[in-house]
Amino acid sequence: MTMPPDLSGKIALITGASRGIGRAVALGLAKAGAHIIALARTTGGLEELDDEIRSAGGTCSLINADIVDGDIIEKLPEALGGRFDQLDILFANAAALGELGPLVDVDPKIWNHVLTLNLTANWRLIRALDPLLKKSSDARCFFVTSRVGGEVSRPYWGPYAISKAALESLAETYALENENTPISVAMVDPGAMRTAMRASAMPGEDPNTLPPPEDIVPMIYDALASPPVPFKRWVFRDWSA
Repeated sequence: MTMPPDLSGKIALITGASRGIGRAVALGLAKAGAHIIALARTTGGLEELDDEIRSAGGTCSLINADIVDGDIIEKLPEALGGRFDQLDILFANAAALGELGPLVDVDPKIWNHVLTLNLTANWRLIRALDPLLKKSSDARCFFVTSRVGGEVSRPYWGPYAISKAALESLAETYALENENTPISVAMVDPGAMRTAMRASAMPGEDPNTLPPPEDIVPMIYDALASPPVPFKRWVFRDWSA
């Protein structure tokens, strides 16, 4: 069993924190001692996460917002800078599947939403949070990717796969630009997990055949305990998506 690293005094911001992988990682990092800044659209889910973190002896701050709204992200530095001296961990998890089907049939509104949430919002996060990350002595940025798009092209997965391919390029570019700073960047490929997004993509699949989101937490512990490197791709499991 992977032991949690000592994250006492660390500040971790997690997007899409109210459910699935984001929620599991938020709980895992909180139990390791990090103060969690949980950002998500779902008020009820955030409140439940806050209750669970506090009942386990952890601490949490909640931001109820939709990062598709660029103005929200632009205000983050001021909101966080007044309370925190630095940001040590960014776990960028929020994403949308969109719709599966031929590229020529994709609704332009869905295309724009998926690309905005999965790609552009993450660029905005990097841009907004970079000064706080650089105040950390060992900042770690994690971006959640997928084998679909991240490693292979797949027909009918257009907006999602394309956004993940672009996200990996975005993250690696950011890593290369920070080779001489305390910031390390990692892609996290969780494979198929028991999440709402997976159920939407594969409605006929038995979710009990898939690992729960909590299973990914030891891999994140390993990544945080590893020596910093500019860029790395962490793959949880070689599932076929």
